Amino acid sequence: MEQISYYVTAAAFTTVIVCWFIFAGLFIFKKKPEKAPDAVKAPKSWLGLGLQGISYAFVWALQRQPLFSSFTGEYYWLNIAAQLAAMALSISCVILTMSAIRELGKQWSLQARLVEGHNLITSGPYSLVRHPIYTAMLGKLIATGIVLSYWFVLVPAVAVFLIGTYIRTRFEERLLSDAFGQEFERWKAKVPGLIPTFRG
Repeated sequence: MEQISYYVTAAAFTTVIVCWFIFAGLFIFKKKPEKAPDAVKAPKSWLGLGLQGISYAFVWALQRQPLFSSFTGEYYWLNIAAQLAAMALSISCVILTMSAIRELGKQWSLQARLVEGHNLITSGPYSLVRHPIYTAMLGKLIATGIVLSYWFVLVPAVAVFLIGTYIRTRFEERLLSDAFGQEFERWKAKVPGLIPTFRG
């Protein structure tokens, strides 16, 4: 069982790293649409992005030794399940990000802002969660922590990420609320912020 756990962890690590390259490539090599001029910005939202970056630094800097060792100690069957989940999560997050960027088009930006002629996007992944790219970022953080770091590092990393995301989305949603009023409030009441929920 220990040897199987080792190979599954190695496969999961490889999958997550490949997905990271794809994830980064979505932003670096994506064909950029015609840039729209800014209408409103929220510069303080960078604080949230900084905290999100710190959370990733935790799991990348504090790596398990030796590499490909079990995330769950001697509970090898549980580690196998966790590694398989990390692979599925990482792949799903890449797909979610691709879909979200496609829906946003020229409105996508690292900075919290509205562009001239901004539309409230509620289709595609935005019908599941209000912030699908942050959902994908959270999933990538969890998957990376499972294949690379320790559970006692991953837990505070997730907490820091959620704080950063709260700060970030607070500014973004304030801009959207000011711009779209009741339309935004109806969408907010219907669609969860970060974690999809299943409704009957």
